[in-house]
Amino acid sequence: MCVNIPHAQIRSFYQLIAAADPNAFNMLLTVFDGKNAGEKCLLSSGNLMGELRRSGFFARHLQEIRDMTHGGVLELDGNRVLCELLGNEKKMVICGGGHVSQAVVKISLMLGLHVTVVEERPEFAEKARLAGVHRVICAPYEEGLQQIPGDSDTFFVIVTHAHRFDTQCLNAISRKPHAYIGMIGSRRRVALVKEYLISEAGCDPQVIQSVHSPIGLDIGSETPEEIAVSIMAEIIQVKNRERRNASWPPELLRSLTDPQTAETPRALATVVERRDSAPRDAGARMLIWPDGQIVGTIGGGILESKVIQTARRQLEAGDPSVRLLRVKLDAETPDADEMACGGEVSVLIEIT
Repeated sequence: MCVNIPHAQIRSFYQLIAAADPNAFNMLLTVFDGKNAGEKCLLSSGNLMGELRRSGFFARHLQEIRDMTHGGVLELDGNRVLCELLGNEKKMVICGGGHVSQAVVKISLMLGLHVTVVEERPEFAEKARLAGVHRVICAPYEEGLQQIPGDSDTFFVIVTHAHRFDTQCLNAISRKPHAYIGMIGSRRRVALVKEYLISEAGCDPQVIQSVHSPIGLDIGSETPEEIAVSIMAEIIQVKNRERRNASWPPELLRSLTDPQTAETPRALATVVERRDSAPRDAGARMLIWPDGQIVGTIGGGILESKVIQTARRQLEAGDPSVRLLRVKLDAETPDADEMACGGEVSVLIEIT
């Protein structure tokens, strides 16, 4: 389908996504197959925030899309629509800068999380800086946590060097929006902290009882590195249980909303369906520039190469049409040796 949308209109729509309330129930809907392919809308807590093409397509089906509570594919008026529950950048806040914290930092950075360390001891705060965390707050814990608002994509890990500091941190964190709270310590020590915070500090009992403690999955961890693995395994388990797409890396949204590059045609490739062992789930995105540079990934390998080639040909031809590219990754393809994962992927290519 051929679509010509003013650059300012495209940029305005993606600015809505960038500015969406992180604590709201945000859904992005994209028509990927049918006469309305390329239609998009953003729904926030049941309110229609905007449509990319402003045609009114989604406004006419508002009640149907409001009823969506899970991501997936639905059909509207003969059109197939990808519904994504939007998550924001995942943020890790670590209270404490000791040996366990340092190991958690390494894995968190490897997983691409935005990492903040709160540590009152200057020498340990400096170790966090040298490790490359995004933010270090060297201050008393209660004071430092005042600088962190929290949201539904923030994971808090409490691994301080003293019982009283753990109590201070949990007291402050339990009053913030969060995706996860975990606290290190023995069962007896943790039980005493929880009892005090509920009975004496007035914390919400439901929040306090939901704290993951002893922290981490029970894998018999002993060393700081093993404890860090168990903590991060538990956080990954909680994160993926929510099934909220982390499909908008900050650098991708910046590229789509930057007025200095808005006039340069680019191709946005989005995985809308996958079958069997394809590498990335629906919602994975990649922005492709005319010279072949990319932002983001849809899985790498031959799949990504084919999509980049298709998108560049479309950009070179000045073709603004919305295209659905289906790529089989099985033994019958000529590139079978390089496509070991198998499966099939459908990728929507849009010129932005």
